Amino acid sequence: MHQITDNAVENGNPVQQYHGKWPFWRFAGMQEPASVAFSVLNLLAHARGARHVQESIHDGHPMKQYYLWGAFINMNAWFWSSVFHTRDLPLTEKLDYFSAALAIMIALYYTVIRLFHLYPPERNGPPSTFLSPRTFASNAWTCICIVAYLAHVSYLALLPRFDYAYNIAFNLAIGMLHNLLWVFYSLPSSISFIRRFPFGPESYRPKYASKAAIFVACTMLATALEVFDFPPWERIIDAHSLWHLSTVPITVFWYEFLVQDAQDDGWRVQKF
Repeated sequence: MHQITDNAVENGNPVQQYHGKWPFWRFAGMQEPASVAFSVLNLLAHARGARHVQESIHDGHPMKQYYLWGAFINMNAWFWSSVFHTRDLPLTEKLDYFSAALAIMIALYYTVIRLFHLYPPERNGPPSTFLSPRTFASNAWTCICIVAYLAHVSYLALLPRFDYAYNIAFNLAIGMLHNLLWVFYSLPSSISFIRRFPFGPESYRPKYASKAAIFVACTMLATALEVFDFPPWERIIDAHSLWHLSTVPITVFWYEFLVQDAQDDGWRVQKF
């Protein structure tokens, strides 16, 4: 493969992909060492985020458990990403793709829980019943997400040939819906249909709300690296690995926003 690539470069011909992958120099047996390293950085970013959530959000906050679940699921996804980029096998590919889909799904799941206030009440608040509208909606949403994810995994696992186009379309649809909801969160109250906090006025919009839109914009720009692919520089750094690298600061920024949002006074009953 590298001999053919050397000849192509010497003769001014374009570098070719092999089974959909660019030629990379291996390091310590890793097929794509840059993507492995940047996947590990993402794992560490989510581990840092989980610690930040654990230390900065009080235990009674209704969203704390969801953010921690999201962090752990993302850590699992980036672990399998590093394994897949170390060694591309049918099993490691599926573990990477299925874990990534779960990470995207959990983000949409807790976003709907957060923005439409489907979380359980605080631990020191009055208990909810199974038949209450909020609990029913929360349980229904949970079932929808579980069924959608299991159907997605089952479809891809049972096919004789992995459907890459469908996998991309599924992840893009879930990711775009997640991003759209946070854009609505960031809009002025006169435009947005979302009530941001359970105990704040409907018109209340904190100054940091625009951070959600900044996150969406940065995420979309980073995703563009997956579209505008190019041969790897020095057969080490390609667009996919740069996408992994770009999500590290975005992840840190996102956890800072989630913690800031969770600490807002709009979560507390106002006493006059």
